[in-house]
Amino acid sequence: MMTLTPSAKAPRRILLSIPHMGGTEMKYVAEAFATNWLSTIGPNLDALETEFSRRVGLPSVALGSGTAGIHLAIKLLGLKPGDEMVTPTLTFAAMDSDRVSWNLDPNLLADFLKKRAATNRLPKAVTVVHLFGQSADLDPILETCRRYELPLLEDAAEALGAEYKGKPVGAFGDVGVFSFNGNKIITCTGGGMLVSPRQEWVDKARYWSTQARDPDPQFRNYLHSDVGYNYRLSNVLAGIARGQLETLDQRVAQRRAIAFRYRDCLADLQGIELMPQAAFGLHTNWLSCFLVDERKFGLSRAKLIRFLDAANVESRPVWKPMHTQKLYQGCECVGGLVAEDLNLRGICLPSSSSLSPEAQQFVINRVREAHVLARSRKHAFVSDPV
Repeated sequence: MMTLTPSAKAPRRILLSIPHMGGTEMKYVAEAFATNWLSTIGPNLDALETEFSRRVGLPSVALGSGTAGIHLAIKLLGLKPGDEMVTPTLTFAAMDSDRVSWNLDPNLLADFLKKRAATNRLPKAVTVVHLFGQSADLDPILETCRRYELPLLEDAAEALGAEYKGKPVGAFGDVGVFSFNGNKIITCTGGGMLVSPRQEWVDKARYWSTQARDPDPQFRNYLHSDVGYNYRLSNVLAGIARGQLETLDQRVAQRRAIAFRYRDCLADLQGIELMPQAAFGLHTNWLSCFLVDERKFGLSRAKLIRFLDAANVESRPVWKPMHTQKLYQGCECVGGLVAEDLNLRGICLPSSSSLSPEAQQFVINRVREAHVLARSRKHAFVSDPV
C-alpha cells in the first residue's frame, strides 16, 4: 500500500491549541511582583474570583487546576470510595454520548436511572462534561437528576464561554468546574475555578484548598480538624487569568470563526463534516472537530492525521472513550457505540485563537490535498487506531 505524501511542509509546526495573550496580563503580574504578593493570597486572586463570579453568576474559588476542582467537587457532593457516579464515557467510566452535542445522552441517563431506582441501586451523583466547548442538553438531564434527587457536577473544563439557552454552562448544577490549562480557550498556564450556587460549599472548597487550617486565636499553632490540600491558585497566575478573562468574548468569537472557516472551505468535499452546533446553546468551538467518513472522503481519520503530521500540522483524534480504556475495564457502560464511532472518525484540527489565516489556509489545503490524492489513487485504506 502506497503512502500519501503531502506536497508541502509547514516551516514551523502548526499546533492544535496554544496560549494567546491579550496584553494586560503583564500589568497584573507586574503588580504582583511589585507588591510582593507572590503566594496564594493577594489582590489578583480576590479580583479574579469577583470578576469570574460576575461572569457566571455564582460564587467561585480559584484553584491550582481543574483537576483539583473536580476532586473538591466530589468531596462536596459527599462521595466516598466505592460510591458510584454516572459520567459520560467520551471524555479526557460510563454513559454514552448523543450525536446532537457529543455529550451525555439525556435519554440513556433517564432510562438507566429508572432501572437502577427499580432495584434500589441509584448512584450517588451525575457528572456531565461539556466537550470541546459545547454544552450538553441540560434541561432533561437536570429534570432526571431532580426526579431521583441526585446532585449534578458540571465539568466545564473545555467550555468556558459556552452557553445553554443564554446562561453560562457550569452554572446549572450543584457545582461546576472550569480549567485554565495551557491549551484552553483562556489560560494562566494552569489553574481552574470551582463555582456553586451554595456559598457555603465554595467557602468549604476554599478551606480545603488552603490545607484546611483552622483558626487559632492564640496564633501559636497550625490547627487541623479536617484533611486539606495545597490546591490554591497563586496570586501571580491569577494575574494572568485576570487579563485572559478580559479577552474571553473575543477568544470565543475567534475560535468560532476558525471552525466556520474550516467548515466553509471544506464544504464541497465529501466525507468530512463539522461537529454539530446544537441549537440549544452557544458552542465556543474550543477545538474545531470534524467527522471523517472513510468511504466518502477516501481515507480514514487515522491516515488523515498521519498525512497532516507529515506536513508539520498537529491534529488529534476525538477522545478515546473511558469504557475502552484498560484502566476502566469492568466498569458498567450504558451504550457506548456512539462514543466509539466519534472516537474512530473524529479529528480535531488546529484551533488556536491566534491561528493566522495563512496557517489555517495551509491546513485547509493539506486536508483538500489528502482527499484528492486518496480518491485519485483509489486507495482502499483500512481504519486503524492512532
